[in-house]
Amino acid sequence: MIASLPPLLFLGPMAGAVIVYVFLRLQVWSKPEAESVASHALWVGIIGWFASSLQGAMNAGILRANPTASNAPATPEQIATALVWPILAALTVHGLGQLSYPAPKAPHRYAELTVRRIRDFLPRKLAWTTAGIFAFAALVIAWIAPLPGHTPVLPSPPKPAPSVDYNNGYAGQGQDGRIPGWELAAWLGGVLLVLAVGTWLVLLLIARRRRLETLDGDDNRVLRSIAANRLLRTVATIAAGLASIAGNFAAQPAPGALWQSSWTNYAGFANMAVLLVMLGWRVPQLPSLVNAPKAIRSHTLRTDPRTHGAARLTISLGAALGVVGGLGLLVGAILIYVPDGTVGPSSFPGLVAVVAMVVLLAIAGGDLLIGRNYGSPEAPALWPRQPVSRGLLSFTIGSGLMFAAALVFSIAAQVQPFGPNHWLAPLLATAGVLLVAALAVFAVRLRPGIPETEGNRGLDAALRAIGMYRIARMLAAYLLAQAAVLLIASGDAWYELFPLPEDTHALGPSPAILVGMFLAVVAGLVAITPVRSLLRTIPRGRAAKLGEPAQ
Repeated sequence: MIASLPPLLFLGPMAGAVIVYVFLRLQVWSKPEAESVASHALWVGIIGWFASSLQGAMNAGILRANPTASNAPATPEQIATALVWPILAALTVHGLGQLSYPAPKAPHRYAELTVRRIRDFLPRKLAWTTAGIFAFAALVIAWIAPLPGHTPVLPSPPKPAPSVDYNNGYAGQGQDGRIPGWELAAWLGGVLLVLAVGTWLVLLLIARRRRLETLDGDDNRVLRSIAANRLLRTVATIAAGLASIAGNFAAQPAPGALWQSSWTNYAGFANMAVLLVMLGWRVPQLPSLVNAPKAIRSHTLRTDPRTHGAARLTISLGAALGVVGGLGLLVGAILIYVPDGTVGPSSFPGLVAVVAMVVLLAIAGGDLLIGRNYGSPEAPALWPRQPVSRGLLSFTIGSGLMFAAALVFSIAAQVQPFGPNHWLAPLLATAGVLLVAALAVFAVRLRPGIPETEGNRGLDAALRAIGMYRIARMLAAYLLAQAAVLLIASGDAWYELFPLPEDTHALGPSPAILVGMFLAVVAGLVAITPVRSLLRTIPRGRAAKLGEPAQ
């Protein structure tokens, strides 16, 4: 069955896996310290949670009678696609979370005499709770196995106007059927087994992964517990979702004269309870972060009297960029407002470009303001040794390649008969954004240097590195967002470019639309990624004495 699928159907998931890996690798690229590692683990949990959605499979096994109703996975290919992909995606994200940690770089490796086992870092209460949820899902799946299938009743032809049907049922509107229970139970039981085996393999990967040399023994042990915690919470929710699918199938009433269109799925209530419990389940914290007297954060630097005024301005600019982006979104919506009161799909490229331009201009304006208030023509302009980290630079280049691929797909879609032109506006908008980004780079590069004092050596280079980081981050987010716009707008042409086999109907949106939605989420995550690691490089001068201005 998998071999009969179009080979390009795997292109989207593979591209998504590469993007997720690069994004996670970016979090711990330079130096995996405790704070960046904790942020990395958080993003693994968030992305894995989003990837595990079974919403498209909630009506699996239902045979629709009304052709205009929403599609439901009923054939083996449809059920496999709706069930297998989310589970594989969630497990892959957690696996990539472990593989994206950097290898040891120290000249000498420290061997561990103890053998790492899964039970050494497995959260006991959460593990037993997850096992119970798996058992509950298995019982519900076994319960639907003997249930019979029902043939759907097609809608009745329209009756003459004088005729009135006072039947309390809905026979005239058609009645949904369902496949035999053992067929759906076999699929659900199979994917539940895949989920259990995949969870064990990821736990084994967590146990066998090499320790991070930048963390001590306690932090390394707790880091494995954090990874296991986030993995178990995700798979427990998936297992409860499989039980909810089985409960929805079992609650489907048999067609008849008094067949009703509403029913209660009691397993769905259990699924909601599991979701709430897992969302609120406590995540362990790294001991070094808990025991640290005071971590160097943005508000700490802002309130510290030793922090230079230019550094305070840079930190405040970071908080203001979110507000500027929101205002840019509002201004862009007003500029491209369509007279009929709606904003059409053709307006989205301009909207994304306006937001990116406003943010880039704000970054450039912030550096110009730093140069005007704190710079000096006599001070040397110190350029950082590495203006943009290799991880962020690689991610930005990858985002550009993703935009180029989406552009090629959109151009190919226009070649089809009556294909709309969705690629010209994003291409022109991207040219404008790149021009504004170049101006922002020149503003960072050419602004006057900040005079160095004994306690603020390297400040000028650190602030320039933060400015370059923000420009590259905005470009990466913009390119991914514009690629998402292209794929979503041209996604309907996917099956014209790559037609399905005969007698096979598409279920749900095309892979291009799904990849576009995923890229839009990743673009939002990239846009809000903070610069914590660079904030640590901001030097702080000596404390000012009474009557002496702060440095």
